[in-house]
Amino acid sequence: MEPTTNDAHRHIGVLPAFGFYGGAPVRPDLSASATVTEFLARLDAERVERTVVLPNYGVPDPDAAFGLNHLALEAAQRDDRVRCGLWLSPLASDAERNDAALALAGEAGVVALKTSFLLGGAPDDPDCQEQLDRIFTTAAERDLVVHVHTSPGAASDIDRVGTLVERYGDATKIHLVHLGGGMSGHIKLIGGRFFDWVEAGKRVYTDTSWAIGFAPTWLVSEIERRGVGHDRVLFATDTPWGDHAGEYARLRAAAGDGELADGFFRTNLATLYDS
Repeated sequence: MEPTTNDAHRHIGVLPAFGFYGGAPVRPDLSASATVTEFLARLDAERVERTVVLPNYGVPDPDAAFGLNHLALEAAQRDDRVRCGLWLSPLASDAERNDAALALAGEAGVVALKTSFLLGGAPDDPDCQEQLDRIFTTAAERDLVVHVHTSPGAASDIDRVGTLVERYGDATKIHLVHLGGGMSGHIKLIGGRFFDWVEAGKRVYTDTSWAIGFAPTWLVSEIERRGVGHDRVLFATDTPWGDHAGEYARLRAAAGDGELADGFFRTNLATLYDS
């Protein structure tokens, strides 16, 4: 049986079927939790002691993700193991939806604001600048963390998402999920940018969800070589888009069972989200 862990990044809520990439409507996230009760039962089954939960998202209907903010908040307020992040959009067309989401930012249990460019917009899109500024400055004012999706290519590539670290990372804690996203993102982030940002004083963090084969081992090696970053990496599963067993096995194999692993699996989440 796997030991207990913290999990810095999970989702709650069931999304409607959608025809991704021009195909037939599908629901690939089969393990998605529709209710708080289901979500908490999954934590029990996977022996997760602490977690940050975010609304599920991924279909191009803004109301789908925004509509799950209250479910994430309910989870955080029902069980002390859980903290939550609120979904926010970078798009100007979602300004009123952002108003409603930000009205919840002071609620008990809220520790993060989540945004992504998968559903439109880009870090350098003029149409997004006002909402991005609201997201990052509100997080700084309220001592919240901004979760930002990363994936290779297009608007979520670390080349473009990294500009947000440069722009806001002095004042705002920024959690770059997925370790930069895929082969290219891992190489760009582990190969220098992540450590350079830490050394420059940027308040940047990352998690190892979706990390492919070589990345966790290389990440550990670079932390040891450069002597920084050990307190900025968090274990996360991205459930239901990732799985606890697989994510755990990859990072545990790379990190071993010493102080560094304890930071990844336990203390770094507590330091970042319980401050």
